[in-house]
Amino acid sequence: MKKIGILYGMENSFPEAFIARVNEKLGKTVAESVTIDKLLQGRETEYSVIIDRISQDVPFYRAYLKNAALQGTAVINNPFWWSADEKFFNNCLAKSLGVPVPETALLPSKDNPDGTTSQSFRNLKMPLDWQGMSDEVGFPAYMKPHDGGGWKNVYQVDSLEDMWQKHNQTGQLVMMLQEEIKFDDYFRCYAIGGSEVRIMPYNPLNPHESRYNAAIQAKGEEAKKLLSTIEDYVLRLNTALGYDFNTVEFAVRDGIPYAIDFCNPAPDADINSVGQENFEWVVEASANLAIRRAEAFKPNTMNLTWGTFVSHAVIGERVPGLG
Repeated sequence: MKKIGILYGMENSFPEAFIARVNEKLGKTVAESVTIDKLLQGRETEYSVIIDRISQDVPFYRAYLKNAALQGTAVINNPFWWSADEKFFNNCLAKSLGVPVPETALLPSKDNPDGTTSQSFRNLKMPLDWQGMSDEVGFPAYMKPHDGGGWKNVYQVDSLEDMWQKHNQTGQLVMMLQEEIKFDDYFRCYAIGGSEVRIMPYNPLNPHESRYNAAIQAKGEEAKKLLSTIEDYVLRLNTALGYDFNTVEFAVRDGIPYAIDFCNPAPDADINSVGQENFEWVVEASANLAIRRAEAFKPNTMNLTWGTFVSHAVIGERVPGLG
């Protein structure tokens, strides 16, 4: 077995625990922090598996992982698909899969992207149908980047005038205007390996360090049915997207779980925020996944996970569940 590596940045608790757990399970030193001293095209890495926790912020690492994948390394998550994915597409796909999502509109950036002029946008009708979009979405609503994360650049907006004022602050970001779901329950769910799901009560309105200290309002059979539906939705989404390690967030309104955010391929796994029990679960599940992928490693083969959206499209088949 070649090495199992983890590529990470400022986080400490999860990478250290992951490395220790893999080595403990295998009874030898197999897992380690990835080290890179040079990157030459078409050269193999020393890793059969790499867990990616940082390449979304470091383009050099993303290029390294794509090269590693071409040489056979099983990169978790697939760096090619991760590079292409974004939240607005996720919502479009979810609707096709029968997973409820908030009504959402995509807004062009306030400032022109570098290297463009007003002529670059001659296909946009001006003014846009702001009233039509706001009628579909409703107020209050949330405005957030279509490919962002970590609750950065998220605005609550209460009217068209409020939205325009806040949109003026967003520069070149492409934003989504999304219906607010006033929730009775809220959940954040780990999804590991396409089959394991950890449903965690969560409250995004709490301070960061106490968001996982939330109680489920649904009770009895209602709660049982709700959790079963959520697990089904998590698996549907991640099977179609092809993520091995992701989180999905749901806001529950009138018993219906709406998928709020499910493009989190390097989700928070810090013990200080997720808590001891959730931390233990994700360390164990991710270690088991990495070991399985290392044992299944085949040299000179593409050992990546491709979601059904891509894999079925390549061979011209209908994606299961896509309506």
